[in-house]
Amino acid sequence: MKEQNYLFSIDLKVRDYECDLQGVVNNANYQHYMEHTRHEFLESLGENFGALHEAGIDAFVYKVSITYKKSLRSGDRFTSAINCRKKGVKLIFDQYILFPDGTVSAQGEIETVAVQNGVITRGEVFDKLLEGIDLNK
Repeated sequence: MKEQNYLFSIDLKVRDYECDLQGVVNNANYQHYMEHTRHEFLESLGENFGALHEAGIDAFVYKVSITYKKSLRSGDRFTSAINCRKKGVKLIFDQYILFPDGTVSAQGEIETVAVQNGVITRGEVFDKLLEGIDLNK
C-alpha cells in the first residue's frame, strides 16, 4: 500500500463500550474519533476551542460525510489522520481511520465554517490558524 502523508495524526484504541451488538464499532463513534482528532489538531497548533470561544470565535461543522469500509472491533488499535483544504469560506477536513497496516476503516469529509461574534467569516480565521502550514503536502 502506498504511504500517505497526513497533516496530523493520532493513534487510538477501540474501547469495549464503543461497540454495538454485532461486536463492531458503532457508526457514530467514527464521527467521535474524527472530532477528537480535529480538536487534537487544533491543540497542536497552539489553540483550543474553549479559548477561541472566549475570544468570540466558534468553528461549526457544516456537513459530514463518512464512508465505512472495514469495521473496527474492540481492542483494535488505529490511527486517525487528517488532511485539510480551504474551499471558499469553509475549511474541509479529509479524515481517515486507518488500521496499523494502512487499510482504511472509514474516511470522512467534514466541512466546517467559522463564526466570529455571531457572524460567519470569510475564512480568514482559518487562514490565520493555518498560517505557515502547507496544505498541499
